[in-house]
Amino acid sequence: MIQFIFRLAIVAILFSCSEKETLPTSVTSPNGAIEITFQLSENGAPNYLVFKDGKKIIDTSFISFDFKDAASLKENLELLASKTVEFDETWEMPWGEQKSVRNHYNELRLELGETTPAKRRFSIVFRAFDDGIGFRYEFPEDPTYSELTITDENTQFNLTGDHQVWWQPGDWDIYEHLYNETSFSKIDALSKRNDPNLIATYIPENAVNTPVTMKTAEGTYLSFHEADLTDYPGMTLKVDAKNLSMTSELVGSERLQAKAKVRLPFETPWRTIQIANKPGDLIESKMILNLNDPNSIGDVSYFTPMKYVGIWWEMHLGKSTWDMEGSQNMNTFTEGEKGSSRHGATTENAKKYIDFAAANGIKGLLVEGWNTGWDRWINIPDREGVFDFVTPYTDYDLATITAYAKEKGVQLIMHHETSAAPRSYEKQMDTAYSLMKSYGIHSVKTGYVGKIIPEGEYHHGQWMVNHYQKVLEEAAKKQVAINAHEPIKATGKRRTFPNAISREGLRGQEFNAWASDGGNPPGHLSIVAFTRMLAGPIDFTPGVFNIKFNEYKKNNQVNTTMAHQLALYVVIYSPIQMACDLPEHYMKDGKIHPAFQFITDVGVDWETTKVLDAEIGDFVIIARKERTSSNWFVGGITDENAREATLDFGFLPEGKTFVAKIYKDAENADWDENPEAYSIDSMDITRTTQLKIKMAPGGGFAISLFEE
Repeated sequence: MIQFIFRLAIVAILFSCSEKETLPTSVTSPNGAIEITFQLSENGAPNYLVFKDGKKIIDTSFISFDFKDAASLKENLELLASKTVEFDETWEMPWGEQKSVRNHYNELRLELGETTPAKRRFSIVFRAFDDGIGFRYEFPEDPTYSELTITDENTQFNLTGDHQVWWQPGDWDIYEHLYNETSFSKIDALSKRNDPNLIATYIPENAVNTPVTMKTAEGTYLSFHEADLTDYPGMTLKVDAKNLSMTSELVGSERLQAKAKVRLPFETPWRTIQIANKPGDLIESKMILNLNDPNSIGDVSYFTPMKYVGIWWEMHLGKSTWDMEGSQNMNTFTEGEKGSSRHGATTENAKKYIDFAAANGIKGLLVEGWNTGWDRWINIPDREGVFDFVTPYTDYDLATITAYAKEKGVQLIMHHETSAAPRSYEKQMDTAYSLMKSYGIHSVKTGYVGKIIPEGEYHHGQWMVNHYQKVLEEAAKKQVAINAHEPIKATGKRRTFPNAISREGLRGQEFNAWASDGGNPPGHLSIVAFTRMLAGPIDFTPGVFNIKFNEYKKNNQVNTTMAHQLALYVVIYSPIQMACDLPEHYMKDGKIHPAFQFITDVGVDWETTKVLDAEIGDFVIIARKERTSSNWFVGGITDENAREATLDFGFLPEGKTFVAKIYKDAENADWDENPEAYSIDSMDITRTTQLKIKMAPGGGFAISLFEE
């Protein structure tokens, strides 16, 4: 009997060891091309590797956390349990770059525990998609701690080479820097401090903001970002140029004297790497969206994707002022005289824009400078309570304008500049959104220009992440959609909160009107398409026809051709697209400009998106099919170099003929010497058509395709 029990014990021990050894520690993507491998070092430190087609693309990378009120969580860990599952669904976007999205991944969930007396536990969850990976950390309830104050999250990304990188500095306050193209070892974010064109910057160390995109020597494309940023700071990536490594560096809080305070249980955002064989695959990827939860606010049909005009560009050019008093306007624009008649947001001027919109198929009107407070907000140190979000200036009759717009079939878009005083905005949100709802206004452009109040917080820290989240939640209650400027980065939360329709978060069109460095270079958006745009929709405000600003800003200009501006309606995605120029600049010889027809025709809500050809920083060509029709639109842009593209229309349906209207650079067009030179051609096109088209330096083309 004793011998039998002994044999049972041996079997149990062997079974236990076998069970432990067979715990899964790797996971592959559904197509088998991408593999994630998890390991524990000899001292129990967790780390991971990533492979693409059997080749290592992320070398051994360690993971740890430092806390203000507890020992670091970095070693003396053991694997307690693990499992893999497959998930496959298809969901529909209420608006977006495409209608149906497949969410297919294999997941590896690892439960880790300390071997020390503390016995703390946490989990790492890896998801392998065909287009990349995501992973996050999950902290369960703990009998010792109800909350944790995180001083550092140390997630490594160890590279396998000195990759070509498109990056901008890891600024804690603003994303409005130009992108740089260097090898990884040459990244120098500290040299970008104190940009004279930016109001608020803070770059504490040599780090980059995400998305940051790379190309390996073997031609693999990688983009590092995060998904589902909730109740946590935004992540920058600290650069170790010598060792070709990046480590997560969270945006901090001087008030908290830490990076984040979280209540248990808690899940971090996903750390993501999009992986592609060609650059266009990065744009077509929906992995960031798929790492977010499904729609949590229900029907958003109150928001309609649309094009809009606005009382906005004229202030940037200096034709008019934001404030009625004429005392000053922000810090870069023409000052008016007190009591002058240069206020832009007047009832008369709004009606002029409404008439133009209604006559040309434009469905929205944005009005900035409509409410009191613009005369004093930039010059006072304490900006709390400066703006009133329900009281118009006396020359702006909100009731009359909304009624006039409704009669003309145009929707009003509200504007709320918070002056980076979010506590003041939170106090007025309910009243402001209720006012909007009473007038049938369903979208608002928010702004956060300046250093955040209270002092010690940053635009991209946990405190502000929670503010931006609160805005979405409160706006949803009143059927209001948010277009945020000076925002937190997009991380796919538009899936969960589809009232998050667009945002700025990049160096936009307005820099062309007033930046002292000459504005955005011709190749700017051929980088943006593969960096910032991978995060989500961009309110870039394209459509400048008066390229040289000859009437108002002789020392500034847009550094593209007019055809390039048209192409942006296809290349740069947003469900709201502005025709930003002045109505008079869209006129030619007393009639609407012939090229404006493309802006009238082009869609904003898409069934399908296909990247036809691209190289990061050089050029990009994208085709999109409109969701509400059989129409297709194609846009292509290039950098400062002239190019000839050969278009293959194999994306069109079999047996159908389309009438193409082609808006392109004229033979003598050039972004600087002759930017407004264009031509318009028409021809029949089928899926077998091959078309060669030239792009001038800084130029582009736009094509509308209507089924016969």
